[in-house]
Amino acid sequence: MDSLFGYNPLLAIISHVFFIGVSFYALQALIPAKVIRKNHVFQSQILYIFLSIMIGSSVSNFFLELSYWSGRLTTFFS
Repeated sequence: MDSLFGYNPLLAIISHVFFIGVSFYALQALIPAKVIRKNHVFQSQILYIFLSIMIGSSVSNFFLELSYWSGRLTTFFS
């Protein structure tokens, strides 16, 4: 996986940012505002951001590794 980031750092950055944004958008629909206690809005925003980074990075790594390993299949069959 290290060689993937060495060859395509721009792709990795774009993928991470995209999936973090998608996960942030999805989390807003899943976690209702009724769960957030009064006067804890800033803490809930931090929670949204951390969960978005965690989920988005995991999904991005999955797709980047899938892309990397599918590219390596050609060397396996050669």
